[in-house]
Amino acid sequence: MDSTVTWNEGMAFKVDVDGFEMTIDAAPEHGGTGKGPTPKPLMLTALAGCTAMDVIAILGKMRITPSAFSVSADTELTEQHPKVFKEVVLTYRFEGEDLAIDRLKRAVELSETRYCGVNAMVSKATTVRTVVFYNGEQI
Repeated sequence: MDSTVTWNEGMAFKVDVDGFEMTIDAAPEHGGTGKGPTPKPLMLTALAGCTAMDVIAILGKMRITPSAFSVSADTELTEQHPKVFKEVVLTYRFEGEDLAIDRLKRAVELSETRYCGVNAMVSKATTVRTVVFYNGEQI
């Protein structure tokens, strides 16, 4: 696993992550031109992606397939530098018919407490709170 960040121009950088390329940039108010996401939201993306992959893999072993599934990660930053995440809220949204709610919750719990390495790292720096929805209702 490796990541290389190479300066392009201004505040834009070419990113090579395990052979995949993308651009990161700062917002215009910080000298960038908005050519790509900034690093902190990518940390949220890594967290949401890690736990989402875990949950789908765990549900697969339970022979449960939701018709739709998403995870969002939201936070606010502290006011003082270095600006860090105050608290991260992970929101899991499951859709489907006759899905076992206890198993959905168990899959989330296993991801967050045992399998998701990104969660393990982020939770050492801040609180990670979980909210779970099934067919639009919080469970």
